[in-house]
Amino acid sequence: MTTVLQHPAYEEERLQRVAEQLPCRELQAGMLLSLMGEPQHYSYPSIFIYGHRASGKSHVMHVLLKELELPHATVSCVECISVTLLFEQVLLSFFGCDAASLLPRSPSLSDFVRVYRQQCSHSPAKETRYIVMEKAELLRDTDANLLPALLRLQELVEDNVTVILLSEIVWDKFRPNTGCFEPLVLNFPDYSKGELQQILSQDRHPSYSAEFYSSYINILLGVFYSVCRDLRELRHLVRHMLIIFFTVRFSESLGSFITLFFILNQAALNFSKFCEPLAEGKVKETDTHKLWRNIEPHLKRAMQTVYLREVSSLQWEQMQQMEEKETGALRGLSAHTHVELPYYSKFLLIAAYLASYNPARTDKRFFLKHHGKIRKTKFLKKNEKTSNHLLGPKPFALDRLLAIFYSVVDSRIAPTASIFSQISSLVTLQLLTQVSHDDQLDAPKYKCAVSMDFICAISRTVNFDIVKYLYDFL
Repeated sequence: MTTVLQHPAYEEERLQRVAEQLPCRELQAGMLLSLMGEPQHYSYPSIFIYGHRASGKSHVMHVLLKELELPHATVSCVECISVTLLFEQVLLSFFGCDAASLLPRSPSLSDFVRVYRQQCSHSPAKETRYIVMEKAELLRDTDANLLPALLRLQELVEDNVTVILLSEIVWDKFRPNTGCFEPLVLNFPDYSKGELQQILSQDRHPSYSAEFYSSYINILLGVFYSVCRDLRELRHLVRHMLIIFFTVRFSESLGSFITLFFILNQAALNFSKFCEPLAEGKVKETDTHKLWRNIEPHLKRAMQTVYLREVSSLQWEQMQQMEEKETGALRGLSAHTHVELPYYSKFLLIAAYLASYNPARTDKRFFLKHHGKIRKTKFLKKNEKTSNHLLGPKPFALDRLLAIFYSVVDSRIAPTASIFSQISSLVTLQLLTQVSHDDQLDAPKYKCAVSMDFICAISRTVNFDIVKYLYDFL
């Protein structure tokens, strides 16, 4: 049931349209209308709105300003990488291109205030102007005087303007250390499970009843709500349903090949799996238990890719099937290891594998360009007949690991703290094992804990032929 918004300055029909577009956010919209007041009255200089990602902050502000036809400028702090772009965007939205062209090449805050006041003298505000700053937490990385100036911009430009900051962090972590004007703070809480079900159920296709689609959303939330409460990610799982319905309905006329093509390339997998028993006539819409048993394994597999937009549920299922058919290759290796492991961490892992399975005296042969001639008869010992891979990995020192790493990596990089932190991450992921004591800070020792198949798969992703650098394969 949509809550009716009330405000004496706006028509009921317009407020009704606003309420219909803001499901489960009518309370926050009503509070904002109360803070904004009537259009011709002066509003509070600045408002700070915070909440987690996908909690409706930007959507509520966009609908209110658009439907109520209020003058506004929406500025994304991600896109405006400099204050010049920020100032130009505000002047362009309020006064046009001519006003933005009056700014100097590298404008300061005083230049922006001067041009703004000059334009206000020619076209004073008949209604409150609103400046909406999205991702406002990025303002903390700009000039120290920019944020305090925006919070009291109404006083600086002597105009009826309100700055609205949208952020994902609380005001206590946002407030500058030097102090500033305190804005009005408004919190957007996370959507509850019932609210998420109400919002997602609005995407229902008319071919199915509201009760049937609501039961599907309820099942989906029962699986994913514990690991993901992001409305965007949940909606990503259930969108594109229109193609699925057309595919199922016209599958007999289009043929199984075209049906499979549409499902694989343009539709989400989960709802089609949920509807399979229904389309085959095996169950009815009210038989929720059988529908749940059919979709439960697919939902549990999709939990592993809920935040990975680059891999769909169907692609993940296909990769799992390929892994089950392979014998000895990539066993135990996740399909997303190549995606999740950073670029230099892969070379660090390769260097660790070489240090574990190559004798230290062979490093000169493999990694030094001008090592001179080394006769193979002298290079190999007579009693050295056992493969190092059969003996297992041997410990190596940190300085040897870094020496091999800088030899095999294909670019010149400096030894920074990021490289050392990636080594600690590999230990945390149990890809490396630290064999020395924690108090030995000067010379820590490690072992590589991955298999030959694993390191070969990692090497292929960075086009590195690791077999050429292994002593056992000479």
